[in-house]
Amino acid sequence: MNNILDLNLEELQQWMEKQGEKKFRAKQVFDWIYNGVFKFEEMRNLSSTVKVKLSEEFYVDIPEVVEAYKSKVDDTVKMLLKYRDGNIIESVVMKYKHGNTICVSSQVGCRMGCKFCASTLNGCVRNLTGGEILSQVIVGGRLIGERISNVVIMGSGEPLDNYDNVLKFFELVNWEHGLNIGQRHITISTCGIVPKIYDLANKKFQVTLAISLHSPWDEERKKIMPIANKYSIVDIIEACKYYINITGRRITFEYALINNINDRNEDAEQLIKLLKGMLCHVNLIPMNEVKESALKKSSTSSIRTFKERLESAGIETTIRRELGADINAACGQLRKSYMDSRNI
Repeated sequence: MNNILDLNLEELQQWMEKQGEKKFRAKQVFDWIYNGVFKFEEMRNLSSTVKVKLSEEFYVDIPEVVEAYKSKVDDTVKMLLKYRDGNIIESVVMKYKHGNTICVSSQVGCRMGCKFCASTLNGCVRNLTGGEILSQVIVGGRLIGERISNVVIMGSGEPLDNYDNVLKFFELVNWEHGLNIGQRHITISTCGIVPKIYDLANKKFQVTLAISLHSPWDEERKKIMPIANKYSIVDIIEACKYYINITGRRITFEYALINNINDRNEDAEQLIKLLKGMLCHVNLIPMNEVKESALKKSSTSSIRTFKERLESAGIETTIRRELGADINAACGQLRKSYMDSRNI
């Protein structure tokens, strides 16, 4: 049995023809799914024969909403979703003036080991398929009753550690008769898997690449991000310059400010040296504290001073709005607390 959401239109058309059916039936199936009908027997314009064939070969893996929390502060909605195999992931829908953005997970858990992130505490269970990532967007839109217009792949997991499935997701979510979310409305975040940054650049997609940098020093970065033991900051910066040159897209550098670790004046000065002249943007993140970690977030005044220093050097900088703070909206927090409460 296969998840039909992992197929694109052409692949389902080919399957229909192999079954001796007209290929237009494939689009009928997807039309039903994108209109909220997830059971083949309820697809009224399909013959009983086609329904039986579909049921024998496929299922529609729309995850169950186990829990959903809506922030009283900013309307952020966090969802705990369960797939057919029982695995739990989380997604977050955030409302902005420019439209609704969903933050999706690319893996069940994560194996990158970043010290400030709850997603990685229990390791990586498995990759999500393209269709499983897509289903998070479908569920998020249905839950809020509005169109999702932007996607960030910044939830649990390292997207470039699940490269092929993420590329399949790009294709599926972009389909004009489906969710029709363009590449320029997709951001993919990586902790810095350098070879895959080059691979992604060579695809010449128009997605926005975000780099989780979090320190301008290799030795400090190694302490909080194990991936830094494999790829140096120089390696990452060179890959980013290549990405910019090939795609013409601006890079975003994510920088979670940690008290007395990476928020000092010398950190800002070194970051300026690294990024000066690049087509880039720095997104400063007030770190979400994880109870299993001793790391503490920077003070509001330190964050503001850091931002002003970067801007004075001509580097475009913003401070990420803290969304859903009252509902454990940081990556992995809600899933971790849910699993702990049930001894999973």
